Parts: sequence; structure tokens; C-alpha cells
Amino acid sequence: MRSAAASVEVVPNALLIAEPEPATRGFLSRHLAEDGFSVLEATEGGEALVLAEERRPDLALVGDDLPDGPGAELCRRLREGEPGRSWNRDVPVILLGQPDSDAVDRVRAFARGCDDFLGRPFHYEELLARINAVLRRANGVPHDRIVADGIVVDTATRRVTVSGERVELSSKEYELLLKLASEPERVFAKDELLRDVWGFRSTGRTRTLDSHASRLRRKLAEPDGARYVRNVWGVGYCLIG
Repeated sequence: MRSAAASVEVVPNALLIAEPEPATRGFLSRHLAEDGFSVLEATEGGEALVLAEERRPDLALVGDDLPDGPGAELCRRLREGEPGRSWNRDVPVILLGQPDSDAVDRVRAFARGCDDFLGRPFHYEELLARINAVLRRANGVPHDRIVADGIVVDTATRRVTVSGERVELSSKEYELLLKLASEPERVFAKDELLRDVWGFRSTGRTRTLDSHASRLRRKLAEPDGARYVRNVWGVGYCLIG
């Protein structure tokens, strides 16, 4: 494996294919090159990471059965980064699933950060359309983002980062954060949060909000001790205060 310290060579309109099956890889490389892409080929995840670091592709097309691990795991490594290594952690990724892939496989792939999922067998024309659509989203109008202090919420991808580090949230934790971040210094009443986030018409006695707020506070905590999601006693919660 080449050194991670090697110089970076940025190739315009570059597409990285990480696919172990020679026939599939060759088919994709030939047609994508004919359609104007500069194709980079890898047969395993480790090789793909080296190319991502050295060549900075515009998109990665990842097979789900790499010799050194599932394609979804490669996607996770791309998104999270690794100590001492540098690549574009927001590089768009399309995962090519196995013929028997199902909805659970798709959900898990998206949870690990892929931008699109296409099961096999697939038609090349559909794949090309998906590649172009993902590239348009990545290079066109920026995603809607909510920024509050060190927190960034990308509402298009539901990606949440704190000081540049990704934070994994449950669905309700994300929705609670989205509500608080809409007006980060405002104190939202508990009744309002329970109504807008959980749809409660009558709050009664419930610890749902408090337990979710506590978990969200822990996940958003900064290494230097800075904390978000402040409990204003007797009133409700604010994100920053």
C-alpha cells in the first residue's frame, strides 16, 4: 500500500470504482470513461481509501462485497476519517448492493453515510442517471444547513456534526435538535416541544422529553466540557444559553 503521506493529485471529474469483480469493474470503467469520467479503480476498501486520499475523486461507486469488508463499512470509514489520514469526508458515495439486498440493507447503508443505494442487477443507464443526480446535489445548490455555535445540521442529509466531528442521533433526538436549533437561544416550553416533536396533544406526566434531552446533551458534549441543551427549570429547554 502506498504511503498516506503521498502528494495529492486532483483529477477533474474523477469517479472511484471500488469493486472486486473484474467483469463488473471493467464494464463500469469502460462505459463511464466513454461518458466523460476519469475512472479510478480499486479492488478492495484499503486501496480505495488510498485513492480517495491521493486523487480526491468527485464520487465513489462502492461494491458491497469487498474482500476486506462490506461496502457500507468503507462508506463509514470515508465519512468518519482516520487518524493521520486526510480525504474528502463528504465525497458522495453510491453503494451497489447484492442481488438479495433488502430494505434493511438499504437503511444500514444510509445510516453509514452513503448517498444512494442501487441493488443488483442494475441497468447502466439508471446508474448513470443516479451518478449525475448525486453529483448535481453535491456540486449544485448547497444543502440547507442550520449552524448553532459549534453544531452544524445538514437538513438534506440529516448529518449532524459538532466541531467537525459527526454525531449519530436517533430520529427523535434529531428532530428535537432541529427544533431547538431553529432558535438556539430561545427557551422552548416543554408542552411546545412535546407537541411539535412527539405530536402529544395532552402532555400529562411523561419523562419522554427529559430522557431524550439528556441523551442529546451527552452526545453533543464538547471535549472541552462545553455543553448544549440547557434545562431551564420549570420552563423547558434551549440549545444555547
